[in-house]
Amino acid sequence: MSRSPLLPPTRPEYCVIACAEAWRDNGEVLASPMGLIPSFGARLAKRTFSPDLLLTDGEAMLVGLDGTAEGWLPYRRHLTMVTGGRRHVMMGASQIDRFGNQNISCIGDWEQPTRQLLGVRGAPVNTLNNPVSYWIPKHSTRVFVARVDMVSGVGYDRAEAAGPSATRYHRLPRVVSDLGVFDFTGPDHSMRLASLHPGVTVDQVREATGFDLAIAEDVPYTREPTAEELRLIREVIDPKGLRDREVRG
Repeated sequence: MSRSPLLPPTRPEYCVIACAEAWRDNGEVLASPMGLIPSFGARLAKRTFSPDLLLTDGEAMLVGLDGTAEGWLPYRRHLTMVTGGRRHVMMGASQIDRFGNQNISCIGDWEQPTRQLLGVRGAPVNTLNNPVSYWIPKHSTRVFVARVDMVSGVGYDRAEAAGPSATRYHRLPRVVSDLGVFDFTGPDHSMRLASLHPGVTVDQVREATGFDLAIAEDVPYTREPTAEELRLIREVIDPKGLRDREVRG
């Protein structure tokens, strides 16, 4: 159920805010959020500080804030936007390493994996052709690993090794988890702790991460939602409180 706008923000609501911030100042690009909280974030961004964002129904239509169709998005036009860097995806990750290599394909050795996942799907094309951020609802050493078992989404080290053809549109703006926000402004484009969600400590993040993070001396907290943003999240975007199912309050 929806919370009163007078109550303080919850952890899931900080996550929505952090996801929304991924699309700040993006201009007229196609937002492709994959997952519940990223979708709430994209809709919040369009309703507030990024009104030029384009939203889709996930199939063939451009949609407005209420979900009604506003235009047709044929596959060829979608591909044109993808290959020109005019889409910003927020994907999930079963594993991610310090340079942003992502795995959604399998756990364990490729020849005999212990667990079969989705497969690489569109991750290589996404990461090499348009900005890609990541949403991880349960931050742990099983997800934030020293080395991914298979590369699905391409990280900074591999893109740079491949040369200009791979780095032209490659950009990983941020990773959002239930503990904080991360970017890749550490040494050699390694992952850095950019902000902590209120109530989380640096030690908690370190313990839940399977590699050494770049961490500033004074890490800020994820920004507070405004009163209007809280109202939109609670009364308009997610009045049923589905966000609380994905992240513990």
